[in-house]
Formats: sequence, structure tokens, C-alpha cells
Amino acid sequence: MPEKIKLALLFGGQSGEHEVSLMSCTSIAKNISPQKYDVYYIGITKSGKWYLFEGNVEDIQKGEWERNSKPIVFPGDPSFQGFFLIEHPSEIYPVDVVFPVMHGPHAEDGTIQGLLELANIPYVGCDVVASSVAMDKVMAKAVFASHGLPQGDYRVVYRYEFESNPRQVLDDIESSLGYPCFIKPANMGSSVGITKACNRNQLLDGLNYAGKYDRKILVEAFINGREIECSVMGNNFPRASIVGEIIPCNEFYDYNAKYFDDGKSALIIPAELPEEKAEEIRRLAVKAYKALDCSGMARIDFFVERDTQMVFINEVNTIPGFTKISMYPKLWEAAGVSYSDLIDRLIQLAFDRFKEKHCG
Repeated sequence: MPEKIKLALLFGGQSGEHEVSLMSCTSIAKNISPQKYDVYYIGITKSGKWYLFEGNVEDIQKGEWERNSKPIVFPGDPSFQGFFLIEHPSEIYPVDVVFPVMHGPHAEDGTIQGLLELANIPYVGCDVVASSVAMDKVMAKAVFASHGLPQGDYRVVYRYEFESNPRQVLDDIESSLGYPCFIKPANMGSSVGITKACNRNQLLDGLNYAGKYDRKILVEAFINGREIECSVMGNNFPRASIVGEIIPCNEFYDYNAKYFDDGKSALIIPAELPEEKAEEIRRLAVKAYKALDCSGMARIDFFVERDTQMVFINEVNTIPGFTKISMYPKLWEAAGVSYSDLIDRLIQLAFDRFKEKHCG
């Protein structure tokens, strides 16, 4: 019998999406094959401390994992390629591959990926550059524009500009975008920090709120469209899943609608679209994936304008949610790839990418 792969599931983190990560990690833990993998659960607290969790995986989602954990130092001595050093007691745990199941800043933005690169460990998902550019929605929009990908109107506001001259900022947005519009931090995911403004007071509140999460704020014109998502998987030759539609239970697909209003938002898989429109979205999803030089996985989000049927790209998520209601695994499941098989494929893609980068 072949030796099992030593896999580290990396969860938690210091972002506002900490709790989402716990949910994603628990879902993966329940679907991963114990015959194929020895799994280490590596949790990062909101204060940035690293622990090896050794309790019941249900405690991860409950947020009670720290009490059954040992503090660790990561990464270890680079001569121990891919090892974690445990402080209490002092032990070395070999790791073959890491699956980061973390969302938002200090996780999905290239920081964790850079650390894993320094540690010389294969890891699931996009590399440093793709992760950081995709996380910064403003930078991603510039890349999309250079590749001719269709997108809606937007404005970028820096927090210092808003704080120094709020009236000018409000006037500029009102004259260029009008109402309604959406305000979001440039470097967050899971709809954290996003608001919809229908008047000046709401715009003021939204800018203040988004500014709590990031120094760079994105304001987007409202698109009266259907929210369509497509999963992409692969390295040099990525392929797209079928497409799905989200019908949010709230005014838009916000944080609560995504993760906590269980069963209230509708996920339509496959989306009820003409075949040629679905194929256009799949083609644009792969184009966006390649534009950012993604690898492993990403979920690409679109709007389909109701009146014109025009497709606009919204954003690329390089570590999409893996909860029981998340679109990324559900779309692949509908395409014939089970949750467990999806995990296997993503891990193999991590090994393939590592070999390509290090061995040519």
C-alpha cells in the first residue's frame, strides 16, 4: 500500500473572514479520504499565533479549536523541507503539501503563499502574484481591462483622500456613477465590508465602513444583473465548470446571505441561461483565470445584465469558500466531480505546479 500523503490544512487567520475559514476547513475535513492522507490541522488565531489542532474537527467550526492545540513555529529550518516545528514538546512533523483554507488579507492575498514558497512546500491554489493581484480588486480590474474583459464603471477612493476632503469625494462619485452604487474594501472577500448606497448619507456611511477594512476603497456602478459564478480548475490548461446563479435572500449577496442565512439564498445549478451565453461565461472565466496567471483553482464571478444580456466580470476568488453551501465545490459536483475527488485533484495540481516551478 502506498504511503499516505502528509497534508496540512491551514485555517483561521487574521482577516475578517476568519469564521468562514473555520467553516470551509471543517467541510474539507469531513470529505477528505483518511486512506489517502494523514492530515495535520494548522490553525492561526486572530492575533496571529500558530497552533497544531488535535481535537474533534467539529470544534473547528465552533471556534473552540484552540483548547486542543499545541503552539508551533512555522516554517521550520529550511533544511527540513516542508516541516513544522512543534514547541511543546519539541517535535518535527513532515508535511508533503499544504492546503490553505483561508480567506481575505494575510491569507488569500499572497502572504501565506510567499511563506510557503520560502519553506519550499507545495501548496494548493494560486501563487504569490496571482493571489495578491486577484485579492486587490483595483489591481485586478486593471489587468482585466488590459485583456479586454468587460466590466462595469468604477471609481477608486483612498481613505486619506476621503478623510481630507469628503465632500469632494462624494461629489465626484455622485457625478460619475450616480445611485445606487456599491462600496467595498479593495482587499477583502466574502462580501465583508460591502454596502449599497442609494443616497448621499448611505454613500458617506459606506465609505466610512469600507475604510475600516482597507485604505483603498472601490466604488462600483450598479449593474441590474443576475449574479453568475463559474469555477475554474487547472494549471497550464485550465477548464471551467458549468455555471451557476445566485439569487440572494438579502438585497445583495452579502456576508450573512453567503454563510449564515442557511438555505435562504437560492443556488441555481446550472444557471438558466441559453447555451451560447453559458459558454461565453465559461470562456471569459478561463480568460480571466489566465490573465491573472492563476493555478490550481479560482471562482470567477460575473453579472449578466437583465436588459441587454451583456456579461460583466465582477471578481476572481483564488481561495473560494468550501463550506457546505459554497458554489465552488457545488459547481464541480454538478459537473461530475465529487467533493472528495475535487480535493484529490487540487492536491495533485499543487504537486504538478511545484514540480514545474522547481524542476522545469
